Amino acid sequence: MYSFLGGLVLLILGYLIYGAIVNAIFGPDDRETPCVKHPDGVDFVPISAGRAFLIQLLNIAGLGPIFGALTGAIWGPQVYLWIVFGTIFAGAVHDYLVGMLSIRNDGASVSEITGKYLGGFMLQVMRLFSVVLLVMVGVVFMVGPAGLLALMLTQGTSGAVGAAGGAPALFMGYGAADWTKILTVVILVYYFLATLLPIDKVIGKIYPVFGLCLIFMAIGIGGMTVYNHIQGTKPMIELWEGLYNMHPKADTMPIWPLMFITVACGAISGFHATQSPMMARCLTSERQGRFVFYGAMVAEGIIALIWASAGIAFYNATDGGFSTAGLLAVGGGNSTSVYQISVGLLGPIGSILALLGVVACPITSGDTAFRSARLTLADWFKIDQKGFAPRLALALPLLAAGYAISFLDYGIVWRYFSWSNQTLAMIALWAGAVYLARNVGSGKGFIAAIPAAFMSAVSITYFCIAPECYLMLERNMAYGIGIIAAMLFFAIYWIRVFVPASKADKLKKA
Repeated sequence: MYSFLGGLVLLILGYLIYGAIVNAIFGPDDRETPCVKHPDGVDFVPISAGRAFLIQLLNIAGLGPIFGALTGAIWGPQVYLWIVFGTIFAGAVHDYLVGMLSIRNDGASVSEITGKYLGGFMLQVMRLFSVVLLVMVGVVFMVGPAGLLALMLTQGTSGAVGAAGGAPALFMGYGAADWTKILTVVILVYYFLATLLPIDKVIGKIYPVFGLCLIFMAIGIGGMTVYNHIQGTKPMIELWEGLYNMHPKADTMPIWPLMFITVACGAISGFHATQSPMMARCLTSERQGRFVFYGAMVAEGIIALIWASAGIAFYNATDGGFSTAGLLAVGGGNSTSVYQISVGLLGPIGSILALLGVVACPITSGDTAFRSARLTLADWFKIDQKGFAPRLALALPLLAAGYAISFLDYGIVWRYFSWSNQTLAMIALWAGAVYLARNVGSGKGFIAAIPAAFMSAVSITYFCIAPECYLMLERNMAYGIGIIAAMLFFAIYWIRVFVPASKADKLKKA
């Protein structure tokens, strides 16, 4: 319990202290923002800071801080360290820099930002990478909530299947698999509308309702996890009690880099780089950036910490000592584990609101994933999006591709999503580091360059070791390649960016 509460305190302090430092380094000013300069009534729409924060949070808080955090918790409470420090020093810095750079580049998407600061080759890489990632995100956040809603419909709130579970007669005769297919189509139709219509017509209207469900879910799950620990019914594992690889398959599932990839959105996420420009197009002042971009990521870190703690405690088997075997047995983060935790902690009534909060997370990220994909393609091919027909021409093939991919194995799609997600984050951080060094101060870029180097090691090591990437190198060799690659990237940054920027700084002072 103390590790969990300490993590919450550190995340809040991280926003108040380190968030203020990052904001001061970037230096927001009073220049006109994109929506003030050219509002178009579709994507460039002025939105208040409060609404923008809520939309940003719901945009980025998909299944990652829930499914990813629960799966990451199989390695034990050291996942708290990655969630807390990854959020403060990597994830929130990443989201903030991309959002602010988008504001300063007329609402440009992350691919265009990357191209400006890392060159033409990376522009093309990021354009393709972003669209592919966004479609995968849309698929992951379409199938996941459909599966969870299907469980709610077929199992009621008692956990038993069919009529015994209290499901309404209307739903009798349909299994969870049937409802998953039906609900996937329903969610896809919603995504179609959210992708096409002006941002304040659908997204801006329903997000406050989803936000209330999200807040209730976090407070309810976190509060009951602590309460049960105090009562002794479902004890939490303290950091010092499980500071080792607790994964039941530790020999084949090392913490590095697997846990760092698995948690994904709960600590840092390249997907967020595709979302921040959406709100960058809607903020009326640069000074709102810290609250909206850095603050929303900290809030997501809190959600991830709550679910990781809940998963460890809920499935903890204390007969033979602390264990995460129960969490592994249920498959880590998935519709079943989230359903069981919600019902087990909050009972029939509270679990409904909690589950709706969980469903809201992926749905409100999936809709904006397809919307961001449309905007990325529009930036790429210079297609004006004021008219309905151009938006429709881009949205239809994206949604069709997403629906086709939804028939693939969900676990495979999630693993590819996780790796590509962290790789995109790595690239976006390097772009932010280059901007800061060249435009703010040579030493200022290190707040992005250090986490960028770390994420380079994570991403490349995973690429060398993961079965889905097919290299499957020996573990020590993969570790060495990842570390050497990160050092190489940092050396290139030092020689080509930091050193010239330092010389330029000296000339300015002279």
